[in-house]
Amino acid sequence: MATPNTQAQEVITCDLCTKPTRKFCNNCQVSLCADCINKHVEKLDSLPHDIVPFKDRKVAFPECEFHSNQRCEVHCQRCDIPVCLQCIAGPHNGHKVKHIPEIFNEKKKELEEETKEIESTIIPQYKKKNEETESNISIITAEFDEMETEKEKHRKLWHQEVDAIFNTLGSLIKFMKENHLAALISHQSKINNCIPDMIQTVQQNKMIMKSKKVSEVTNYKSKLEEYRNMPTDIDFKLPSLKTNTVQGRELSLELGEYKASLTQTTLSSLTEEVSYLSLQKLLEQAKSITTIPTGLNPLYQVACVGVDEVWVSGEDKTIRRVDIHGSVRDTVTTTCKTWPDGITVTRQGELVYSDANNRTVNIVRHGRIETLITTPRGWHPGQLCCTKSGDILVSIYTTDFSQYKIVRYQGHPVTQEIDRDEDGEPIYKGGKYALYVAENNNGDICASDRKGDIVVVVNKSGRVRFRYDGTPARRKRSFDPRQIVTDSLSQIIVADYNNACLHILDQNGQFLRCVDKCGLDKPKGLSMDSEGRLWVVLVYSGEVKVIQYMK
Repeated sequence: MATPNTQAQEVITCDLCTKPTRKFCNNCQVSLCADCINKHVEKLDSLPHDIVPFKDRKVAFPECEFHSNQRCEVHCQRCDIPVCLQCIAGPHNGHKVKHIPEIFNEKKKELEEETKEIESTIIPQYKKKNEETESNISIITAEFDEMETEKEKHRKLWHQEVDAIFNTLGSLIKFMKENHLAALISHQSKINNCIPDMIQTVQQNKMIMKSKKVSEVTNYKSKLEEYRNMPTDIDFKLPSLKTNTVQGRELSLELGEYKASLTQTTLSSLTEEVSYLSLQKLLEQAKSITTIPTGLNPLYQVACVGVDEVWVSGEDKTIRRVDIHGSVRDTVTTTCKTWPDGITVTRQGELVYSDANNRTVNIVRHGRIETLITTPRGWHPGQLCCTKSGDILVSIYTTDFSQYKIVRYQGHPVTQEIDRDEDGEPIYKGGKYALYVAENNNGDICASDRKGDIVVVVNKSGRVRFRYDGTPARRKRSFDPRQIVTDSLSQIIVADYNNACLHILDQNGQFLRCVDKCGLDKPKGLSMDSEGRLWVVLVYSGEVKVIQYMK
């Protein structure tokens, strides 16, 4: 004798109220209780209704896309589409098929189980991981702040002549802190970004589960595997600041691979220490992380916004904000007659661009364009750089391209002009080519002078410190410098258009190495994100390469 099923069955309720359903409208695919039958018919009195007992309900099969007035009562397993009887006799002959109601019920069950797992298990796991990451960020911040305090205490014991060592140490701590925090914040962002999407998926799934439309259920694509693959935790080790002080005999400190010591007799060259540190942090071979198509050809400019987004511009008036996957997130239609001469981003993340024809430098705030600077009559703004202090460095040139200079603006007022050396000679050559500009951590102003095929670096006061002509790199073709940037270790990186590479120099102009073999065909624009990766514009392919060159 069969054992009776004692498990309570779920009560199916009326679609118009909460009472148990008794009837079903086959035409409208609506469940109805006894009290709501007349209400349903009267509300839709212009439509025909086929009211039957609920057990006699019929599934509304979809119509065939290829044969008019034919219903698809089965689903082709090979082609993954609903098909009618004519389809089975024709192009789907011999294919394995399943009845639509069977597919419908299977999908409903799958949806219910999947939604339950996302809502009850995966989302709580993500929320817990988010809290753990937040705690790690607080710990990292506190540890590095304590390290900074300890560094300053020992700075007082050292002689004034070796203060540059502590400046290097500060840059290294900042670099490490920024890298650790950037990695954790990026990790947290990935986790946070998943939670709203999963919540939305749960809501959508619940709506689909309530739906009586077969196509909505059968067309559902699962995201469960994607959600199960939670971002991998970041494995990091905190460096320790080791100090040893024997007054009058030896002072020493260590941070990671960086070491410095002072004795009564000898002191290592600071330049050698900094170069050693830089070489230790450079990868043996730079890696191309990804290639981003922009659809712009030619493509000229790039300016990073945080970690995974950049502003790009080419030969039109529009500046586009693109993410690392190539999706356009925002656009700005500029005031330019042709295209922007230069673009950059402030420390607050606001887009700034130059309009050479109108002689203006403009900022985009809350979707509106405001003029920050108007250059003198006869002078036009070109490339730009936003400094750490909030100033803007602008390379400007005369209408006939005979003169170039770099001007520092603090708001609208001019606070510095750089164009002549101590002998009164022009620092930068004239000619119809761009003069790129960047500020280094020590206040040096670095310029890539394409007209002279040279990099020129001046100090804060505008005195020339050194020039670099590309010779130490020993490339096959002549040096053709384009965009220039600096990193957290005060290294100078410049794009070499002719030689499909990037030159890396230390802050004193010493050549360290080239970044090549990364498919850098005609590199022009160059920018650095908050994780220390380089974003390189390839002019004629319209692509942006993301390059990792540091450990």
